[in-house]
Amino acid sequence: MKINDILNFFFEIGHLRRIKHEGWRLIGVDAPDSVAEHTLRAAQIGFVLAKLEGYANPYEVCTMVVFHDNGEARVGDVHKIANRYTDVDEARAVREQLARLEGIGVEILDLWQQTEDRSTTAGIIAKDADLLEQAVMAREHIERGHAAAQEWIDSIARMVQTTSAKQLIAALPEVGVYDWWRGLKKLTK
Repeated sequence: MKINDILNFFFEIGHLRRIKHEGWRLIGVDAPDSVAEHTLRAAQIGFVLAKLEGYANPYEVCTMVVFHDNGEARVGDVHKIANRYTDVDEARAVREQLARLEGIGVEILDLWQQTEDRSTTAGIIAKDADLLEQAVMAREHIERGHAAAQEWIDSIARMVQTTSAKQLIAALPEVGVYDWWRGLKKLTK
């Protein structure tokens, strides 16, 4: 494996910072999050979700989520409406993207495939983490005045498979997006 191939991979995945989650634009979100921003929170959710589910290796799940959207560096983020009219071969994009990384690429591809197929317990948890992050983002958009984001939550609630993800989505309406910082302000005299 050539050093340049590794560096090219690093530069390519850096492009995920510039690719926006286009589906949010359908409901009027002018500045949606990037794929990279989504991936960071989804990976952290993956670790927590794995722990909640009693999965022995939460690091595996977290790693799966870190790589789950890498193909979007090549194919972009295609929302569900556009997906109806296009045939995007993300699997091919990921295979080609990872080919020059040899054995490392094979390992990453395996993690990506398990997430896509939900073919293992870790893959199921990883996909649920991806979906749960989108539901959390939808809740944030609702609180900012984009009521149509509720459709994302409703759809995701039907898609998640783990008990913990189902419980967390059910509790979303009960928690305010800004509740986390209430009471943390330092009071001055």
